[in-house]
Amino acid sequence: MKQNSVNLQLVLDWLKKVINNRLDVHLGLTKVFEAGPLEFYHEDSGVAKFFITYQPSFEEFVLFMLALTPHLKPDYLGQIVTKSFPEGGDFPEFGGVKGTSHRGILPTGETAQFIIAGDDLEGRIEVQRILSSEHWFAKKHLLWLEPVREGESVMSGRLILDTEIIEQLTTGTVSRPRFGIDFPAEYIETGMEWDDLVLHPNTMLQIREIENWIKHNDTLLHEWGMKKKIKPGYRTLFYGQPGTGKTLTATLLGKYTGKDVFRIDLSRVVSKYIGETEKNLSKLFDKAENKDWILFFDEADALFGKRTDIRDVHDKYANQEVAYLLQRVEGYDGLVILATNQRGNIDDAFVRRFQNIIHFPMPRPEERYEIWRKAFPPQIKIAEEIDWRHVAARFELAGASIMNVTHYCSLEALADKSGVVESKRLESAIMREYIKEGKVV
Repeated sequence: MKQNSVNLQLVLDWLKKVINNRLDVHLGLTKVFEAGPLEFYHEDSGVAKFFITYQPSFEEFVLFMLALTPHLKPDYLGQIVTKSFPEGGDFPEFGGVKGTSHRGILPTGETAQFIIAGDDLEGRIEVQRILSSEHWFAKKHLLWLEPVREGESVMSGRLILDTEIIEQLTTGTVSRPRFGIDFPAEYIETGMEWDDLVLHPNTMLQIREIENWIKHNDTLLHEWGMKKKIKPGYRTLFYGQPGTGKTLTATLLGKYTGKDVFRIDLSRVVSKYIGETEKNLSKLFDKAENKDWILFFDEADALFGKRTDIRDVHDKYANQEVAYLLQRVEGYDGLVILATNQRGNIDDAFVRRFQNIIHFPMPRPEERYEIWRKAFPPQIKIAEEIDWRHVAARFELAGASIMNVTHYCSLEALADKSGVVESKRLESAIMREYIKEGKVV
């Protein structure tokens, strides 16, 4: 987008004037430190939206843009310093460090202190306050100082910008994170609609309660003043046999409320190495903070199963992992869904932390009928001898299993070019599904 690049160049030019002005004051070429006006080319750009959204002070904006400079022009700071000190030499007042791969100057807290406050002690302390954990930069996980070795100046740490805010400021958009070591969750979506999901009426009623929370919780907390009385976020447990609609329901909740849904398989997050599970979970929740995502924890029994007495060090650390996850779940201000196949697998002490516990039972004959009736594409012809009410009453299958049967029959009908599903083919596909699930035929 043209407005992104133009606005960023305007900011870089403005920041360059600010830095040069500070250098002139430092060298005694002028006595007045002042920043000229900054005007954006267009308000529909990443950097302009940031300014409008957060309304940063002069000091905050300089800090933020200073941290962004290495991501735009690697030698931006180096060129400015060289112009004022053409003969080179050490310039410790300016701060800055060299990176492992980056060849230019990476700004530090000391760099920010020099540019914003020079030798003014009160101003330097104000910069340190802005970079503290209590400032909105850190609370919103936008900008922070890199930790340094014990005994070194705290402000000698590099200015670190969140990778998502870098993307937002430069391209104007933020892409969804990809599954990996640093983000053990995958984005899930569906092309299906609520009408495609057939659930027990009681289950659907409880799902509507979650929808009500998503739609009206902000009003309750902020406009009605209940923030001080009610914990943020909503925690619910889905339990039921595989294929009964737990994952699809979570995905549809996101689709119809405009929220991204990320599935976390706890069996893949839990590590046998002490401390690694907490580290994996920390990365996930740090990324999810302030995003308003729906977090769907599948296979929740992997961490929330029945606790045993502490017999050795491994039991002790397992309990610590559970305590850590509970802490992060309760502190998350969005929707957290834990899913398990068996309600009895989850410790009662954890269940009390949930606002809602929703059972996804095996569909009854009337619900199986609705699933069968909607399952096949209109291009497939269903033989007249097939009575969906009879099929639904005779064969106990979950919704996902019915769709597996539909998939198989449809492909067979395409392969033999008949386009027809007959009773023999349907029953054969159902028997295959029964055998796969270990059911008695």
